[in-house]
Parts: sequence; structure tokens; C-alpha cells
Amino acid sequence: MKRHIESEVSRDLQKKMVFLGGPRQVGKTTLARNLLATVAGSYFNWDYDDDRQAILKKRWRAEDTLLVFDELHKFPRWKSWIKGVYDVEGAAHQFLVTGSARLDVYRQGGDSLLGRYHYWRLHPLTLDELPPGIGAQEALARLLSVGGFPEPFLVNDERESRRWRKERFDRVLQEDIRDLESIRNIGQLRLFLDLLRTRVGGLVVLSNLARDVQVAPQTARSWLEALERMYVLFQVKPYTQDVARAVLKPPKVYFLDNADVADEPGARLENLVAAHLLKRLHYREDHDGRTCELRYVRDKEGREVDFAVVVDGVLDELIEVKTGDDAVSPSLKYYAQRLKPRRATQLVARLARPYDADGVRVTDPIRYFAEDIPWEGNRVPTQLIR
Repeated sequence: MKRHIESEVSRDLQKKMVFLGGPRQVGKTTLARNLLATVAGSYFNWDYDDDRQAILKKRWRAEDTLLVFDELHKFPRWKSWIKGVYDVEGAAHQFLVTGSARLDVYRQGGDSLLGRYHYWRLHPLTLDELPPGIGAQEALARLLSVGGFPEPFLVNDERESRRWRKERFDRVLQEDIRDLESIRNIGQLRLFLDLLRTRVGGLVVLSNLARDVQVAPQTARSWLEALERMYVLFQVKPYTQDVARAVLKPPKVYFLDNADVADEPGARLENLVAAHLLKRLHYREDHDGRTCELRYVRDKEGREVDFAVVVDGVLDELIEVKTGDDAVSPSLKYYAQRLKPRRATQLVARLARPYDADGVRVTDPIRYFAEDIPWEGNRVPTQLIR
């Protein structure tokens, strides 16, 4: 299937290198092969011996329009290597570099690549990016049960999804993190990850987690950052501007794959919304050059709003997530009146009819994510959201 950023990546390749980041098995290689199907080119994977030798010896065809280098960030000198190749051969080839880690933060050696590349991030499937033939109601059920990674989403079998997810975690923890991070105790890291899966939507106090896993708080913090760099999870930090007595420090943690969350309906729904919002914000950053943040609001009196969307330093929207309560949240109403965002929205999983009250739009996730889809060519037919 064609992914939502494929056309954008193809256009950017005409001008600069493109770095494509995203979690393991999210579809980066498929996207790259789709592009290679339209132009002459070659694909190289650093994890394969023959490809690795070809990369190091710079062996490819002169007529190749597109050169794809997968997992190149595992090469310690990859940035200086690709800079040299691009500066010499940039006029003759297009370069796509893909990886399951944040290619914008791994800077082991070499000169800066500033100005030589565009960075794109590929996310799992969402309600606003669906394969042909799958309606939004069916997609929502799949996202909440097997997650949005293409393989388990398309197979739609919970047992196979669990097996796939276990194998993916094994590879991320035992191969990717081992290759790129100075982490040796993978067993404790796995326990740390399992505890985070049960705390989605709550404030994560790292000192408490560190005590549970029996490591130093600084170690727990470094593990959290490593898992974020690997696109396993992401942090949502508090929004404090103009919030009296705001909670200042503890983040919330959400997962890129909704099925990674412990099987609790409220937590999975909130994670689904968080992942959808992050995908849209990353698109606005990568496509439009905006600076976007996903935050939450909470004060010391316990008033809380699940998400605050901040664009270029301005509060754009407040969003509260509910499984069944369709009455406007008092906290959302309170902060909508005081912070005056452009929009305030309450998403309710089971909602008979959307309505507006007290400056808040109450709707359901399917309708919400079918509106104003930012990427081209992915409009959800109206009949699918009824």
C-alpha cells in the first residue's frame, strides 16, 4: 500500500537527501521499495554482510537514480560517510537513508549535515490513513486490539499480533538498543518497559520506577530516552504557560504501537489519540517546518486535560478523551475558558451524536480524525464515519 508521506518524500528527493525515521517494521522498507519501483536504483541494508561491504566500498551502478541505505545509522561514521558521498555524487544520484532510530539525533562523528537533507517520520496506520477496503469502524476495532503496524493490522489476528509484537520487542531490545546504546542489562530494561506499558495515561515518576526495577533514577531516565530514540514510545510533558500551580515535572508516556499498551480500554483509547496527534504534529513539522509540541495540562488541585497541542509556541487545541462519559469535562471547560485555545475538543469513544457546549466540541475519534486530514490523497469517505 502507498503511505501518506510517499509522494512528499519523492518530491523532496529531487532537491536533497531524505532521512526517513520510524519504528522497526512500520513500513519504511516498503515505502523505499515503492519508490524504487518507479525509478532505477539500488537498495542496501547495513544489517546484511554483502550490502555492508558494498556500502563501505561505495559500489553501485552509475545509472542508479535512487540509492537507498537502510539502517545506516548503525555505522559509527555514517554521517561523515554520507556527507562525503553526497557532496561528490549528489548531482548523479538521489539518496534515501532509512532507520529505526532517530536519525536526527545520532551524531557519532563527522561534520554536520545541516542543509543537505529533509527529515521525515513514518508512523503506524491510523484512522486518517487506512488501506483501501477497510472502513473506519473496523479500523478502530483493529487499532484498539492489534495496533496500527501494517502486518498485524492487516492480518487482524490477536494471537499472531502477540507473537509479532514479542519478536519485534526482542529485536529492538537485543539488537537495536545493544548496537546503539550503552545498555547491558536487557532483562531489567524489559521489566522497565513492561511497567511502562501498565502506566499509560498516568504521571510517570522515574524515581518510583527506578526503585521498582532496582536501578538508579538516572539509569531509568537514560532508558526512557533510549526507548524514545528507538521510536518505541514517546513522552508527553506538562504545559505550564499561564497555568497557575501547574504540575512541572512528571511526564506521561505513550507507545507508538497501540497494542503495546496493557489491555485496558481507557488506556488504549487515550494512547490511540496520543499516537494519532503525534503523527499529525510530526507531519506539520516535517512538511510545513512548524515547531509542534504535544503536552498535557494538570494543576496541583487535580484539574487535568489529557492533551494540549502547541504550534509555534501558541496553544492551538485542548483535547480530553473519554470512553463513555459524554458530559463536558469540568477541567476541559475550566481550561478552555482560561487558556483560550483555538479549539477545545472532547473525544468520546461511544457517542450517539456530536454536539457543542460551553465552547467545547464533543465528538468521537472517527469523526475527529476524518476532519482536516493534513496529508493529500487520504480523505475518508463520508459514509465510513457515520
